[in-house]
Order: sequence, then structure tokens, then C-alpha cells
Amino acid sequence: MQGTDTRTFFAGLAPVAALVGSILSLVIGTSFAKQLFPVIGAEGTSAYRVTLAALLLLAVWRPWRRPLGRRDAGVVLLYGLVLGCMNLLFYLALRTIPLGLAIAIEFVGPLTVAVASSRRAIDLVWVALAILGLGLLLPLDRASAGLDPTGVACALGAALCWALYILVGQKAGHLPGGQAVALGMSVAALVILPFGIAGAGMALLSPSIVVAGLAVAILSSAIPYSLEMVALRGLPRHTFGILLSLEPVCGALAGFLILGERLTPLQGGAIACIMAASIGSTIGAYRAKRNILRIECEKSL
Repeated sequence: MQGTDTRTFFAGLAPVAALVGSILSLVIGTSFAKQLFPVIGAEGTSAYRVTLAALLLLAVWRPWRRPLGRRDAGVVLLYGLVLGCMNLLFYLALRTIPLGLAIAIEFVGPLTVAVASSRRAIDLVWVALAILGLGLLLPLDRASAGLDPTGVACALGAALCWALYILVGQKAGHLPGGQAVALGMSVAALVILPFGIAGAGMALLSPSIVVAGLAVAILSSAIPYSLEMVALRGLPRHTFGILLSLEPVCGALAGFLILGERLTPLQGGAIACIMAASIGSTIGAYRAKRNILRIECEKSL
């Protein structure tokens, strides 16, 4: 009996470990990617990450085996366009602002989508927290004047793209996951490649850069996407959202340990506000859904 309990415990722990591993792999891979900026720039690094990840996903999922209708092809095209812009803008933001702050600002995108679909009064609290966090980060006064406006603008652009990515991804939800991701990533690669070639030129063909780019693609794309699929199959959506909210602080920690990026107490407080808004919104959405299901069950009795 005890052995069964132990196996059940570890089976329940596996999806959590998968998601935490996904987050850690992503922030570590992105930290290493930032070290390539002096050689091939943010554009070249982003192009390497997305292009090599697309090739890996194509090899694994072989999406051409299932034909797409015209409508689905349009959705995948838009999905890939948004994905490409999101990756490029995020890497452009990393040129001048710390990793943890860039992730925190980008988190405003999915938070906005979650709150916009709700009509609960408590969500105004999460909106206020997110606005407070952004207000502490945006370079509007002397307290935040050290933060580059262009970097913040790129991170906000990435947040907008993440919100669109969620909305477009829902329209592609009826497609097999591997097919949508592989084709979408391929479109994203076509979007980013011209910027990478224009920014880095022949440096992209350096053997050492190819190896480093492959490592970045595996750490920041291939491994996280694979582990997220394991987590999504074994975790409730609200638990997934709460754990995903740890990403900004993991990014800040990776930036400190790998890149030597230090945050001010004000910036740390801003990250905490945005994380709290994300966690609160996720928990609130779960409770609202649970109440609706309970009421529907009571009506059917």
C-alpha cells in the first residue's frame, strides 16, 4: 500500500517538475543567448534560436503528413507571424534591460487577456497591481530613469504579441499540437531570418556560433516546449498558470547568476506586483469556473 502511495506521489510530482524544468531551461538558455549579442546581435541570436528550433520541431512532428485547409493555413500563418514578432521584440528588449524585468513586462500580455475575459470585481485588484508594477518599471521619472525606454517599449511590444499569440493559438486549438507548433515556428523563422541576416551577416556562418546557437535553441525552445507538453497533460490549468508566474523571478535569478544583472529594490518590487497579479488572476479564474460548474451540477439534480 505504501509503495502505491509513493508511486502516486511521484506521478503527481512529475508534471510540476516538468514545468519547473521548462522554466529553468528557458531562462538559462535565454541568459546564454544574451551572451551572443556582442557577436551576432539580438536579431541574429533570435534568428538562430527560432530557425534551429523550427528545424528540430519539423524533424520531430513532420507536420506535412496532414494537409491544411485554406482557413487553417491562414490561422497558422498568423500564429507564426505573431510568434516571430514576439521572439524578436523580446530579444531586442534584452539588449538593454535585465532578463527578469523583460519577462515581467512581457507577462502583462497574458494577464491582460485573462482579466479582459472576466467580469469579477476582484480582477480590478489584479489590474491595479499590474499597473503599479509597470508604473515602477516604466522610465517616467528619476526613480526608473536608468531603464532604457526602447528596451521597455520592445518588452511591451512582446507583451502585446504574447496576448495575440494566445488569442490566435486558441483558433488553432483544433489542430494537432505538434503540427501547429512546428508550422508556426517555421513561419516565425521566416519572419525573423531577414532581420538576423541583415544584422549579423556572415557571422551567422561561423562554426562556433552555429554550435552556440544550437545549444540556445535546444535550451530555450526544444526542451521547454517538450517539458511544457508533459506539464499540460498532468496539471490543472490553474496550477499551470500559478507555476508559470514564477518565470520572472527565475529570470531575475538567472540574470544575476549568469549575466551579473542586479535589480534595484524598486525593480524587485515591480516584479513581485506583476507576479502577484498573475497568480491572483489565475486563482480567481479557477474559483469562478469551479463555482459555475458547481451551480450547473446543482441545477441538473
